[in-house]
Amino acid sequence: MIKNYLEIKNVDFTIGGKTKVKNASFNIENEGETLCILGPSGIGKTTILRTIAGLEKIDKGTIKLNGKLLSSNKENIEPEHRNISLAFQDNSLFPHYTLEKNILLGAEKNKEKKREKISFKEVIEFLDISKILSKYPHEISAGEAQRASLARSLLTQPDLLLLDEPLSNVDQSFKEEIQVRLKKVLNRLKITTIIVTHDSYEAFYLGNKCAIILDGQIKQFDDPYNVYHFPNSIEVVNFLNRGILIPARVTGENSLENKDLGTIKGNFIKHYPKGSNVQLLLQPEDLEHDDQSNLKLEVVDRKFRGTNFIYTLKTNSDLFIPVFVHSHHIHQHEVDEKFGIKRPINIDHIVCF
Repeated sequence: MIKNYLEIKNVDFTIGGKTKVKNASFNIENEGETLCILGPSGIGKTTILRTIAGLEKIDKGTIKLNGKLLSSNKENIEPEHRNISLAFQDNSLFPHYTLEKNILLGAEKNKEKKREKISFKEVIEFLDISKILSKYPHEISAGEAQRASLARSLLTQPDLLLLDEPLSNVDQSFKEEIQVRLKKVLNRLKITTIIVTHDSYEAFYLGNKCAIILDGQIKQFDDPYNVYHFPNSIEVVNFLNRGILIPARVTGENSLENKDLGTIKGNFIKHYPKGSNVQLLLQPEDLEHDDQSNLKLEVVDRKFRGTNFIYTLKTNSDLFIPVFVHSHHIHQHEVDEKFGIKRPINIDHIVCF
């Protein structure tokens, strides 16, 4: 019985003689699931895709797909025999072919497969590229080229689909709609997918699992909810940039104290002895707005995000704390005004380091 559909075990991902990601192990458990790889530019995310596709060899570890060994220090199945489709960020369209012909190359590769197919018409409609099929790659925008490349990859219906920043050039107004459509198609066709992205929201939406790569190693491999709410290191907190770390002192089984905010209660993810000095992760949704509170902090910035505001509040100790407030709240605060924080402060999951 095959334990994992894709299994990467103790692999050093290397390109040009330089190891980008060391001793990496991760997997995709079931066919049809999506893994999103997150990390800063240049960290080795594309190298991972190239290696899984067979374009780079490995000297250590193993890569297996559906029980078949693809790569080891002794064996390397050639890319054309892996049935893996890799869509690069720069689209890799043939310049002398129209978009239609470029995309149909994927369908041609797929013609003998027996699994459920996605039609040419369906894929161009869902990616909204029907009006540019007669054009050549040099005549279209980067976002349109990316969508055409994605269409070609989907039509091949590979055993594994590798997407390198597939929506990075797509207009923000259209991006979320494409994400929804892409997720539906991947789920319907059960195409196992690895997506490299720098957009954590995209990763959290599309991925069944997320791998965070920092400093040449996988720092966290978990489902999106846990990556966001239970980051396992300060490095992951800083990379995701979804909150701040503030000093606090553990005062009990379910409480700690910060000199600016006072007592904070909740459930510790990891328990610390009473009296321990810790760094508490405070995310924008952890604090509640309350104009009647006696805890008031100075507003130093306000970002309008459509459905919400993110206020940045300054404490007496010069900490800058982000607070999420729905955009329809009655009293909007200006910079330099005082902003009330509801007491007692309760946080569902207390994450400390």
